[in-house]
Amino acid sequence: MTLTAGHPHTNLPAETELAELLRTGPFPAALRAAIQASGLSLDRVQYRLRSRGASVSVATLSNWQSGRRQPEGDASFAVLANLEGVLGLPASSLRALVGPPRPRGRYAPSTISAPAMEAMWSAKDRLTSLLSTVDTSSDALLTRLSQHDLVEVDANGAQRGVRVRQVLRADADGVDRWVVVYSPGHPRGAAAELVPLRHCGLGRGAVDDSGLMVAELLFDVPLARGETIMMEFELVNPPGVVARTSDVFSRKFRRPVRDYLSEVQFDPAALPRRCAQISAPLEQPTQFRRKALTVSPAGAAHAVALDFGPGTFGIHWDM
Repeated sequence: MTLTAGHPHTNLPAETELAELLRTGPFPAALRAAIQASGLSLDRVQYRLRSRGASVSVATLSNWQSGRRQPEGDASFAVLANLEGVLGLPASSLRALVGPPRPRGRYAPSTISAPAMEAMWSAKDRLTSLLSTVDTSSDALLTRLSQHDLVEVDANGAQRGVRVRQVLRADADGVDRWVVVYSPGHPRGAAAELVPLRHCGLGRGAVDDSGLMVAELLFDVPLARGETIMMEFELVNPPGVVARTSDVFSRKFRRPVRDYLSEVQFDPAALPRRCAQISAPLEQPTQFRRKALTVSPAGAAHAVALDFGPGTFGIHWDM
């Protein structure tokens, strides 16, 4: 995805700029200029399309004008024809600017590269294969402002799951998803369930036979540059996991996070013997620094990191 800070015709009158864009493209810029010239919001454009019998979501319109997606297939081109009418454009003027269909499945280039992940995940080949099934293009366009992970550990020492709350800021228009990578550390074939809770919904995803998961969480609406989103989701591990005498929960940050809180809630009847904060930089992924943590009588322990990453941060305990 190519980002531009502006357009070479921004000093021209709006009508002249639109005419030039309809002649030369690209499609996203022409559509964006046409919508701006119409004075209609995307909601009103959607309403007028619906009155013509053309159904399309606001998110799709936003993705078309930002360049994240383009119309493909008969249904989308039918919507586009009606869109030209709604915007008062010559017939086929936008259709003529749409390029060839984009490749399905593997996204090129992926903003999460295999070399960048190699130091963070031992299962690099498996992860690379899974990442090829989802759209990772938003990853480099999101600033991680705040993240809170809450892990629940039962009386047998097994992790029931993790609840995640995070605040992200878009660094470009049209950012619309977050990619979750999760390894539950369970027996082969035991995959976690991803449950959207607030301001997000499920997109595409894939799981391999080890339980390693890659999945998209789609924002309620695409973000404009500078906008923030607070989203919550939960990863629920399958029941019946054999208890372990030592365990760890860690998060691997490929990009920096300003504020990270890792919290573990143990069963008060089964407190760990020891508990420690662990952290390691990306360039030395196995060289963990440790700091002892206190576990409250109620079973709570937490660790905080500020301006951390890239690297690994989490909590380790011995039952």
